[in-house]
Amino acid sequence: MNKIWLIIKREYLVRVRKKSFIIMTFLAPLLMAGIMIVPLYLANENQEERVIAVSNQNKILNNLEDTESIKFSKIPESELLTLKQNPNQCIYYAIIIEDEKDIFTIFSKQQISVNVKSIIQNQLQRILEHNQLKELGINVDLLEEKSNSLMLETKIIAQNGKDIQSNPEISMGIGFMCGILIYIFIFMYGTMVMRGVIEEKTNRIIEVIISSVKPFQLMLGKIIGVALVGITQFTLWVILTITISAFFELNMLDENINNETLINTNSMIISEIYQLTSGIDLIQIINLFIFYFLSGYLLYSSLFAAVGSAVDSEADTQQFILPVTIPLILSFILMDPVMDNPSGSLAFWMSIIPFTSPVIMMVRLPFGIDNWEIILSMSILIISFLSTTFLAAKVYRVGILMYGKKATYKEIFKWLKY
Repeated sequence: MNKIWLIIKREYLVRVRKKSFIIMTFLAPLLMAGIMIVPLYLANENQEERVIAVSNQNKILNNLEDTESIKFSKIPESELLTLKQNPNQCIYYAIIIEDEKDIFTIFSKQQISVNVKSIIQNQLQRILEHNQLKELGINVDLLEEKSNSLMLETKIIAQNGKDIQSNPEISMGIGFMCGILIYIFIFMYGTMVMRGVIEEKTNRIIEVIISSVKPFQLMLGKIIGVALVGITQFTLWVILTITISAFFELNMLDENINNETLINTNSMIISEIYQLTSGIDLIQIINLFIFYFLSGYLLYSSLFAAVGSAVDSEADTQQFILPVTIPLILSFILMDPVMDNPSGSLAFWMSIIPFTSPVIMMVRLPFGIDNWEIILSMSILIISFLSTTFLAAKVYRVGILMYGKKATYKEIFKWLKY
């Protein structure tokens, strides 16, 4: 056990001290924070008022109402036509002219935003509908007063008879995000193990190490060491992303906003998040995310380590890596149909098969599944991890000392019998 701990310590320290690890650890949160902050910043920058000129003689255009970002300026029809002919003299963001009855054209010196076009189109559509209703003798004000907007809620009937608020869109978003993260992490850190094995084998460092420890101890130490690197990096990503995002968002806030207003706003946001996720067991999802991430990583990393030991260079891994990763890729492809029917046969069997369960089970969890399915999936995954580690160790033990000879599937099956 002491030897395994030394290998874990060596793998961990060597990797966390690499420049690539340090750069990626700090660069990824900046990119993530940028993805969240830049749209907000651009949205704030684009809040300047846009003035759009319309004819003051057109009954429909005259009914256009100003919004927070758009102001409609009513000018004579002749002036509009002049601006259309001489765009360099136009001081407006755009002008709107009715070419034919109920057919309007927006003229601008530059391409207008989709949002501006949508606002104008919606307003014009509403005005035309109101005019048509008035022509039919229908009281529009009374109609709007009597009309009610439809609200459709979804609730889950629990076993105790109580109904729980549900939100399919939120469940889908959480499931998709968790599935993607598991998929990326298994690939990223699994290939890290494989490259480490190939590097040590190529540099002949392995011959020195193997004289002091058993191949199984070396493989297990390497897998656990890289797992700790992954956990460290992921934890730092979360902390740094939250810290950087909070820092920039606070600096972007209006100076006139006081602490009390900020606290009230945050309380409202937290309350809304709680209501949206009230039907989702977030604690269970976090705990099982950690389990499936570690178990899925341990399952695949043992296979990646076996592949790395069987080849002499990374270029030779293609013939072996594809069969190993096909189930993982398949689980990624089938995420959409699983989310569409999380209780179906496809979703059930894909969450039971150990090579696809880390991704698929995380996709299904936010929708709510029976505890016996979770226990069955976890049990099979643990048994499979132990079995693949045992088989991978046999391949690793022989392949790690093989040089100059390309391994084949037939050769690898022979190693399993040793």
